[in-house]
Order: sequence, then structure tokens, then C-alpha cells
Amino acid sequence: MSAQAMRAGAILTIDLEAIVSNWRLLSKLAEPAECAAVMKADAYGLGAPEVAAALQAAGCKAFFVAHLEEGLDLREAIGFSSRVVVLNGTPPGAKNEFLRSVLIPVVDTARELAAWRSRACEAGRGVPVALHLDTGMSRLGLSPGDVAMLVDDPALMEGLSVELIMSHLACANEPTHRANQSQRREFA
Repeated sequence: MSAQAMRAGAILTIDLEAIVSNWRLLSKLAEPAECAAVMKADAYGLGAPEVAAALQAAGCKAFFVAHLEEGLDLREAIGFSSRVVVLNGTPPGAKNEFLRSVLIPVVDTARELAAWRSRACEAGRGVPVALHLDTGMSRLGLSPGDVAMLVDDPALMEGLSVELIMSHLACANEPTHRANQSQRREFA
């Protein structure tokens, strides 16, 4: 054992086989939906490049990160055969980096959606996005008014390839909470 490990007071052993086994179980439970993996904060301290590579080898084809830098690091680690979705949107001036690295931004506002549509027109090609809908958490996401506007004018989505529509259940850790049912209805 190294001197550094002894000073740390603990040793953490990462069991990639256990992580893959857990993902396979969740993937099976999610069928027919796709089961993704969240790699935020270096896979919550487990080592995003190693965890993502193991999950990708097991069949995982979609990963979520919080920030652009995490997406760039993950893209370098796993290549381009899986989708990488960036939850915290697009930092100013980063649209070209998203396009070059084939990262999918989560869009939270009508303004951000318009900016991506404009960028798609400039690029002359479709741009993948994930739409985040506010279904009652009242924190992030396209409002019901924004969604109604998109339904009324589909041209507002021109040039965009919607890869995912998502929301955030405010009380997901309490499966029987009434707010979950209300948010599910709003999402539908």
C-alpha cells in the first residue's frame, strides 16, 4: 500500500463488473425504453472514462453529463458510437464545440431553442437537442406556454432533431407522492 493511500485513511475499490451488472438489471427493467448512464462529477467519483467504457462495452448507448467539459472528456474516452447528453445546457460561445463533438444539449428555454435553430441553419445541417419540459418543478425547463408555442408553430423546430424529451420529477424519491402523478399527466 502506498504512503498516500495510508494517509487517506481508506481505500475505495471500484467494481466495474458490479456496475455493469446493475446497469444490465436496470436496462432489463426499463424495457422497452432505453436505459442510459449518468456520468456527472466523474461518474460520482468512480472514474467516468473507465465506467463509461465498461458500460458501453456492455451495450449502453446513451450517457448524461452535467457540463460541457465532462462531455468533451467522455467523448474522448468512449468515441462517437454512443450519445452524450449535456444536462446543464450550452455555455455562451460553445455551440461549435457541441457540434464538433456531437454532444446533445438539453434545451431549457425558448430563447435557447431559437439559438440552436439559428445555429442549425448556419451549419446547414440538423442539430440534435434534448428538450427539458417544466412539468411542475418550477426550476428548469420549457414552460407549458413554450410547448404550446412549439405545437402551434412547428417551423420553430426547423433544423433541430429532437433526440429526447425529458422532465424532472420533484418528488421522484417518493414514488407514491401525488406530485409525481400530476407531473406525469402534465408531461403526457
